[in-house]
Formats: sequence, structure tokens, C-alpha cells
Amino acid sequence: MLACDIRDDCEIIEGEKFMAPSPGAWHNNIGGKIYLLIGMHVATNKLGLVFNDHMDVHFPDGNLLQPDFVFISAANDRPIIDNRNKTIHGVPDMVAEIFSRSTMKRDMGIKKDIYESNGVKEYWLINPWSESIEVYLLRDGKYFLDGYYENWSDDELLRLPEDERAAIKREIPVAVLDGFKVKIRNIFGWYFE
Repeated sequence: MLACDIRDDCEIIEGEKFMAPSPGAWHNNIGGKIYLLIGMHVATNKLGLVFNDHMDVHFPDGNLLQPDFVFISAANDRPIIDNRNKTIHGVPDMVAEIFSRSTMKRDMGIKKDIYESNGVKEYWLINPWSESIEVYLLRDGKYFLDGYYENWSDDELLRLPEDERAAIKREIPVAVLDGFKVKIRNIFGWYFE
């Protein structure tokens, strides 16, 4: 059986070992903002725990993944968090993956399939180049695209007709947190609004 040494940053996907690349600056910035924005809401309201990069998640089907963001609800945390080994053994409520050139295909394909088949309720696919996020929600054991969100600059918004500008979604509801919303500009922007 394949294993990842505690010093390794790796994932085991369907029996194959993949080394997890070190995230770049923009990747870290986006991941840190999601961790901070959602994490503050979760901690303030005692809703569970959040984790970011390089947290091992051992899924029931034998796959070992390291999502870029993990949320585990308070009802779910005690049974699946192994404090002794600093790992998760079970199914988080929400995960997010931030694309990098070397992992993008897996994030959209096999990893999405693993999250879906194991029952992760909410999955965010984050594209740092287009500054967009696809949000998938689990319904009847299958993911469906709940929303597609893009970061629009003020100049881009001003060029749109008023009715189109009004239709732009500027906040992302987090379904597993009863619709708590995150401003997309706060994820991709330099500073918080």
C-alpha cells in the first residue's frame, strides 16, 4: 500500500502517488483569503473548523488528497479529525481547489469525482487566471453547478448596460454555511472591501 511520509507533500489518487507542488504567491494569497474570510465566520459562530494547504484528508475510498481549503462542520469534526497524527480521516463538508498549471486537470476531473463519490457537500474550483469560481453542490449523490462567479473590475462593470451590471453576482453564497456570503473581490482583490 502506498503511503506519504509525514515530510512529503503528496496525494494518493486511485493508488498512484502524486507529489503536491509548492503553491505560488498568487495561489497562497487566494487560499489565505478564503481561509480568513470563511474561517472568521466559522470561528466567530462556532460552526466547525477550517484548514488550508497541505492538510491530509484520507477519504473512505482509500484516496489521500490535500485540498487547498477544507471546512468541517462542528457536527462532523470529532469523528474525523485525528489530532494525534494531524490528519483528517473521513469526509469534509466543503473543499476548494485553486488551479495551478500542474494540477488543474486533476482538480476538474479525478479529484472532483473523488469528492463527489465520497459525499463532499460543496466543492469550489478556483481559477486564479480568469479570477473565477465554479461552485458545485451535491444533490442525490451527484454534483451540479450551482453558480459561476467572476471578478469584474469597476471599469468593466461601468461598460455594461445597467440591466447586465445588475445581474452580475458579486457575492458567493456558501451553502454549507446556510448561505453565508463571500465577496468575490475579497478573494481576488489586493485588499478587502
